[in-house]
Formats: sequence, structure tokens, C-alpha cells
Amino acid sequence: MSDRAKEAIRAESSNLAATAHDIAFSGAYLYPFRGIIHLLTHPPLYTPLLRRALQTLTLGISITTSLFVFTYLPQVALVTLLTGPLAFLSPLTTSLLILTESAILTNFFARGWILSDALIDIFDAVLLDRGCQALVERGREVKALRAGSGDGVMARLGKLRVKPRFVGEGGVSGWVEGLIRSVLLLPLNFVPVVGTVGYVYVAGKKAGPGLHERYFQLRGMGSEERRKWIEKKRGGYTGLGMASVLLEMVPFASILFEFSNAVGAALWAADLEKGRE
Repeated sequence: MSDRAKEAIRAESSNLAATAHDIAFSGAYLYPFRGIIHLLTHPPLYTPLLRRALQTLTLGISITTSLFVFTYLPQVALVTLLTGPLAFLSPLTTSLLILTESAILTNFFARGWILSDALIDIFDAVLLDRGCQALVERGREVKALRAGSGDGVMARLGKLRVKPRFVGEGGVSGWVEGLIRSVLLLPLNFVPVVGTVGYVYVAGKKAGPGLHERYFQLRGMGSEERRKWIEKKRGGYTGLGMASVLLEMVPFASILFEFSNAVGAALWAADLEKGRE
């Protein structure tokens, strides 16, 4: 092996070690799990979830069933060919791969057409509940809490002042780019365990900042300010994205984790906002 190749490997190993250190010490990877607890313990947040649950569940079941019926056998053959001595794991690896494909397609189509407004509402509601009213008011009207209102904080969300983009980086173009990127990354899952970890890392690195698209919008961040902010907190956003991607890979529960991830991202945004005060 040439000295240049050895140096490149050493540099990459050092970079991965530094990234792992930043992810571990940021603590941001815990927010998706905190989001689950917060969502389950705050019933008013269920409203947008329940309104769209049936549509998203139907979409997920349809996509998953279609992928297993039409692509299982070809993918088993391909995985068997590529894994060599680990070919005995092909059925399991293929099943996990198809579930990942299903989760990706369901999340992207649901996020683009079914869940986008609901995710914005739940993000704003959590910020409002965490005392960030001034921030929320930059993007929408906030109503006074009505006595006896069963919807709690959700009832305070008024008309949008700033039209939100799709949840994800760069609005519509970012949504399409994200779908293409996820499809291109899928072959990583052909490699048992290590490939899946690699997929979660690479996908999470891009997904993390997308979860704060609404926060960047409310802060009025331009592209350059946004870039510097993300780079400064790269470990945190990578950890946030990895945990979110991993949860959303759970079959048939992806809609719950879509919402809980939005809640977790909002909780982190609220804590970041308090740190700026």
C-alpha cells in the first residue's frame, strides 16, 4: 500500500473518530427519544397525528406489500450474489432492505403530500409550549389560550405568516434530492450490519439539518448563516439525524416516529434558543 493511501486511511479514521466524539458529546441523538416520551405524555399533540394516521398507514402498507410481491426474489438473488460467504443471511438481509426501502418511500411521499402541514404545526406547538412564543410569532399568528380548550397548545396556532417549505433541506428541490440520495445509498444495506450502520450514518448526516428547516426559517437564517450554524454543530445534527433515520426504519411505525422526531427536533431547537438568550 502506498504512503499516500495509508495517509488517506489515517486521515479518514481520524475524521471518523472526531465525528463520533462530537456526536457522543453533543447529546443531540437523545432528542428523538425524548420526542417519543414528550409526544406520548402530551395528548394535545395527538390531534394532527390522528388526522393523518389512516392515510399514512394505508400508504405504508401498500408500498411495503408491493415491494415484497414484486421485488423480493430479484433482490434475494442480488444480495446472495454480492454477499458470498454470508449468503445464508440473504433472506434476512433482503427483508431488512425492503423494509428500509418501504420506510424511505413512505416517509418521502407522506412528508411531501400528507404530513407536511401537520409536522409544521407540531413543531411550532412544541416551541410554543416550551416558551418560545416570540420565535413562533415570526412565522404564524399565536392566539390567546381559551379557557376550557381541550386542544391546549394546538388551539393557539393561528394563520401562517410565513409559508413553510417541505420539512427537509431546500423545499421541493431538497425533497427530490433527498429521495434520490436515499435510493442511491440503499446498496449499502447489501452489506450485513456494517452496511446498515454506514447507511444510517450517511443518511443521518443529511437528515439532521432537515429536521431544523422550520427553525432556520423562523430564525430568518440565510443560506450562509445556516451553513455556518450547521457546521458549528455538525456532531449534534449528525447524531440527531442518525437517531431519527434509525427510528423511521421501523416498519409500520414510521408515521409515529415522523411526528416524534419532529417533536424531538423542536425540543432541541427550544433548548438552543434558550441558550441564545
